[in-house]
Amino acid sequence: MEGLIRCPANYVPLTPISFLERSALVYGDRFSVIYGNVKYTWKQTLIRCTKLASALTQLGISYGNVVAALIPNVPAMYELHFAVPMAGAVLCAFNTRHDSAMLSVLLKHSKAKVIFVDYQFFDVIQGAMNNLCKSSSSLPRIILVLDEQLMPGGSHMPSSVTFEYEKILANGAPEFEICRPKDEWDPIALNYTSGTTSNPKGVIYSHRGAYLNSLATVLVNEMVTGPVYLWTLPMFHCNGWCFPWGVAAQGGTNICLRNVIAKDIFRNIVEHKVTHMCGAPTVLNMIINSSDDDKRPLPNKVIAVTGGAPPPPHVLFKMEELGFSVIHGYGLTETYGPSTVCVWKPEWDNFPPSERAKLKARQGVLHVGLEEVDIKDPITMKSVPADGKTMGEVMLRGNTVMNGYLRDEKATHAAFEGGWFHSGDLGVKHPDGYIELKDRSKDIIISGGENISTIEVESVIFNHPAVLEAAVVGRPDDHWGETPCAFVKLKNGHENVTASDIIKFCRDNLPHYMAPRTVVFEDLPKTSTGKTQKFILREKAKAMGSLPHKKTSKL
Repeated sequence: MEGLIRCPANYVPLTPISFLERSALVYGDRFSVIYGNVKYTWKQTLIRCTKLASALTQLGISYGNVVAALIPNVPAMYELHFAVPMAGAVLCAFNTRHDSAMLSVLLKHSKAKVIFVDYQFFDVIQGAMNNLCKSSSSLPRIILVLDEQLMPGGSHMPSSVTFEYEKILANGAPEFEICRPKDEWDPIALNYTSGTTSNPKGVIYSHRGAYLNSLATVLVNEMVTGPVYLWTLPMFHCNGWCFPWGVAAQGGTNICLRNVIAKDIFRNIVEHKVTHMCGAPTVLNMIINSSDDDKRPLPNKVIAVTGGAPPPPHVLFKMEELGFSVIHGYGLTETYGPSTVCVWKPEWDNFPPSERAKLKARQGVLHVGLEEVDIKDPITMKSVPADGKTMGEVMLRGNTVMNGYLRDEKATHAAFEGGWFHSGDLGVKHPDGYIELKDRSKDIIISGGENISTIEVESVIFNHPAVLEAAVVGRPDDHWGETPCAFVKLKNGHENVTASDIIKFCRDNLPHYMAPRTVVFEDLPKTSTGKTQKFILREKAKAMGSLPHKKTSKL
């Protein structure tokens, strides 16, 4: 329509900073953060974040600068999600499992001017700084975060550190004028992919994307006013799937956990009447396999959101038996975390438990913040038939997809080729429109010309009563090209189970060509977010070489 004008009153850039301001106004005296004996209200959190933003500007941080963090799920990590953008800066939360070498690479690439470091990782940052000195890179200022639960009074602060979190916060001005984004597409966060390669890519999130994804997160996960959220998902992982901002939008309470162990999960759920939590299937697996001494009856239904690799059906079933209601989502770092959800349909309640679990393991449909998700042929860019069989690549587009990769124009163009974000995941679309992941494009096993979904094989192995964890990769094969190789961790007390037992179980429940020909019993390498590091397992399988073949060998 001609003649319309964009007015200052109807165009205010979207930013999740507004969620904190609103909660301080509406839910001011309600607890925002609880960490042991440390408790803050929403009014206090707004004041603390404002003062911290002020302190950052006093340290020379200006609009668009990167502020890094190497901190577990403690109050400081939560506050930085607001304070950094309130100073006009970009938050870059690093994986707390990074070693000094990786951290120095990321600090150099991000050009972070300041890094907040938990005392627990002080040796890691010292090693990274030494590496940066050797490469003549500029060094970020270090601000050490002490833990009042473990070291009251800050008596253990290393003499080599000039700045300490609480002290610089105290020097900030509570009347500081919050710096809002000039454009809602300006970056709010920088997240590095999970580190399965030597040079992970820097994913840029915008204020607009974070705002919309936070609201979608609230809706998808049934967060009514005042949720109590237990931090079992690392805040550094996709900014905690946008839950730091989403919980603020609903005036909820954040229960912080430094370490994620089953005993503490159950204790906090009971003590604080937790309503929501998140985690990779590994966290769910840890919960269902925890000891009877650690488990406690839940005081209420707890919604547990899971994503990453599809959770095995039996894990979902066991979680429901314990009193959890599992919501399954799917997404990537590039989509602010989960971007699709397996929306439950009431008529599915009448299905047998095993069928319900299989349905819930699907990746589902787009959430309300995303525009489109589809399964496409990556060559022709045409949608595959919705027959539940034809495989294609999962592709997405919308406001909650990243701005791009930091200083990597080539990778950005490749990721958005054809106007869609290419996930690299392979899946099918069912007649009801729900998608189901089959594998990563790099994980699919091609054996004798047949595509084998490692996810399907893993799901069967998980059903073996002795199996705690399993991952399947391709092993080189001189005849078939590749054959499935399973890496398995057994439950305690089942050490007598053999490789032959696992192979027979798979052959009884799968087409024979899909059954593993090799089974290795060992602990599975994991990222800090619970994802199995299959690239390590692929290297191990590759080193095994080909299995010997008999002339009469048949699948």
